[in-house]
Amino acid sequence: MMVIPEPAKRLIGSDALAHLTTINEDGSAHVTVAWAGLDGEEIVFGTLFDQRKLKNVRRDPRVVVTIEGTETRPPGLKEYLVMEGRARVVEGGAPELLQELARTYVGPDVKFPPMPDPPPGYVTRVAVERVRGVGPWVT
Repeated sequence: MMVIPEPAKRLIGSDALAHLTTINEDGSAHVTVAWAGLDGEEIVFGTLFDQRKLKNVRRDPRVVVTIEGTETRPPGLKEYLVMEGRARVVEGGAPELLQELARTYVGPDVKFPPMPDPPPGYVTRVAVERVRGVGPWVT
């Protein structure tokens, strides 16, 4: 696991949506759009119910997370962040993480998930091994 550059951390902590790419059993890519956050040097995603992306991570932990930035860099390319890493799925903690992320993605006073007694769900934790793309996170 590497230390994520501060400019990348700022983008991850913004309201920009992340794209999580996992590997299907047949080797094809499975891409989902998700709210992303940081816990230390790991990218975290919350999921209330078991989904294909979780099954994929349990079988093959290699993932790619991408986020589109807001700035345009010379020679006219919009920023984008690509992080390759290894993920693991942890049971429980999804409602709390989703509530925290909802403050950024929906608003400070939102109640999320919008249901009584949500299931404990799953937290996907990504240890970043490589950062690339276009932006101040690339040296």
